[in-house]
Amino acid sequence: MLNDKVKHELISIVGADNVQDSRASLLVYSYDATPQFQSMPDAVVAPRNTDEVAEVLKLCNEHHIPVVPRGSGTNLSAGTTPVEGGIVLLFKHMQDIVEIDEENLTVTVQPGLITLDLINAVEARGLFYPPDPSSMKISTMGGNLNENSGGLRGLKYGVTRDYVMGLEVVLPNGDIIHTGGKLAKDVAGYDLTRLFVGSEGTLGVITEATMKLVPMPETKKTILALYEDIEAAAEAVSSIIAHRIIPTTLEFLDRPTLKVVEEYAQIGLPTDIEAVLLIEQDGPQEVVDHDIEKIAALCRDNQAIRVDVAKSELEADALRTARRTALSALARLKPTTILEDATVPRSKIAEMVRAINDIAREYKVDICTFGHAGDGNLHPTCLTDVRNKEEIHRVEQAFEAIFHQAVELGGTITGEHGVGAMKSPYLHLKLGDEGIAAMKGIKQAFDPNNIMNPGKMFAKSERKRVVVHT
Repeated sequence: MLNDKVKHELISIVGADNVQDSRASLLVYSYDATPQFQSMPDAVVAPRNTDEVAEVLKLCNEHHIPVVPRGSGTNLSAGTTPVEGGIVLLFKHMQDIVEIDEENLTVTVQPGLITLDLINAVEARGLFYPPDPSSMKISTMGGNLNENSGGLRGLKYGVTRDYVMGLEVVLPNGDIIHTGGKLAKDVAGYDLTRLFVGSEGTLGVITEATMKLVPMPETKKTILALYEDIEAAAEAVSSIIAHRIIPTTLEFLDRPTLKVVEEYAQIGLPTDIEAVLLIEQDGPQEVVDHDIEKIAALCRDNQAIRVDVAKSELEADALRTARRTALSALARLKPTTILEDATVPRSKIAEMVRAINDIAREYKVDICTFGHAGDGNLHPTCLTDVRNKEEIHRVEQAFEAIFHQAVELGGTITGEHGVGAMKSPYLHLKLGDEGIAAMKGIKQAFDPNNIMNPGKMFAKSERKRVVVHT
């Protein structure tokens, strides 16, 4: 609970309308899209500009009050849940496109800007911002930056980090720093830009970002490859990459996911097969035609029973949209949907799919698998009920086994969702104790009072926790 003095100081900084502390107004900010984690903040504060962010952080640092930067709450690792109370920082007043610079091919944005609004704005000028998280209709750029979000186009174009050229960041003590800029080259000092991207709000608050743009691709084509053998589909993914073809998108959906997505989207997806690959290529017309023809042949060589080319952009967009709705569609089936993102090298995708299926059988849980197979980022998704404690225990055991398997195959515990509070007990699998100690040293240097999104990244226990503070 904030004392009256601190509350009045917050009001003096951002205005009375931008400080909420009634229980009814706080409840919606006590959780994000991650099951099993909920914790009430003490207040929600909405600064109007960078200077107000700096004053809020300076005040919170002085009083050791936790600060949790938050976008739209689509986070899937409990990264925006205020597990230690404090202040949730909202950016509803900071959602502008500051500048589209067509000469330097950059766009400068505030953290509250919706991702799709950015994409649409630059495409209206014939430019292209490739990162496309499935939540892009509602996720914000601040959230994308904090989590280093990926998306369907990540195989060819990379993730959010690959497009960040410069940042404005407020440090926990209220200092404002600027990193990078509109520069093709810059090696002046440590690369702080890349350090802050993906830091999950644990080091500071990003208040402005300059992002790289690229020219719009000339054309694109989309195909759907159908498989009666799920492992053959996974082998096809490895085969396409091994033949040095990098599609824009190479997505994988298994039969349970297909069935649910088709019931939800109703666009004519096949539901009587074991898996599909959704593949897209973009670029010059002759390159796209050549690559699509070669990809289709490789799919058939790897036991695809049918390969269909989308007849129009409308049909192709329907396929992409259906893939993006996979999580929403699955979430309709049971009270609790737990989606993970174990990631392995591309060549290990078939082995990882087999392992996920074996683990699901071993622990007697229902796991649907889909994801960005082309970059090795799979989303095993468990349909369960948090009220069934015995089943939830088996679900946790299954995911722990999946994380172990991913790391053993040279992979990682998360490819795009982040560590947050949910995966912090497993971070040692990837980094080891020495790696975690190094990260803690960085955290201590930037945030000695541990006010920035505390309780994230670094685990207090070796198991997932159900956190409910009211």
